[in-house]
Amino acid sequence: MVTNATSTGAAATNTLRDIKPPIEISSDWAWLWWLLAAAVVGVIAYVAWKRWRQRRVEIAFVPPVPAHVRAKQKLEEALALIAQPKPFVIAVSDTARSYLEERFDFHAPERTTEEFLRELVETTLLLPEQKESLAKFLESCDLVKFAKYEPGEKELRELHASALRLIEETTPKEKAESGKRKAETE
Repeated sequence: MVTNATSTGAAATNTLRDIKPPIEISSDWAWLWWLLAAAVVGVIAYVAWKRWRQRRVEIAFVPPVPAHVRAKQKLEEALALIAQPKPFVIAVSDTARSYLEERFDFHAPERTTEEFLRELVETTLLLPEQKESLAKFLESCDLVKFAKYEPGEKELRELHASALRLIEETTPKEKAESGKRKAETE
């Protein structure tokens, strides 16, 4: 019998199990903490996304240089060529033609002077005095470009002044005033 008692004792020890870990009793407010944590993460993600988009837009938007400002810069650069009449006149003429195309949507660069002047007669975008001055300017430029006429420095400066005057007279008013204010503040 002793053997029997030991065998039941051994069987009893084989069935013993370890103590179970404590069961965690959740707080009634735990769900609120998880919800607040999720909301904070969401707000941080939203703010980061907005800043990223704003930065991307700021980098992507570069305001274009107005046509009259670009034309004046090109005319200043052309003065370096005043000792060479033909390249100087080509630079001044091309600058004036490009400006007129940008400003008024005339197709000046692609046309001959005669074709352009015919188009100019039909438009009301320029005053009659401006049309007449432009016609004289273009005809003088053509003499130098195609007839091998070599004017003196005084005539070249007059052509330059004529192109500059045309640009200044046709500059949009609000842009001209904001440009003056900007120059005064600098």
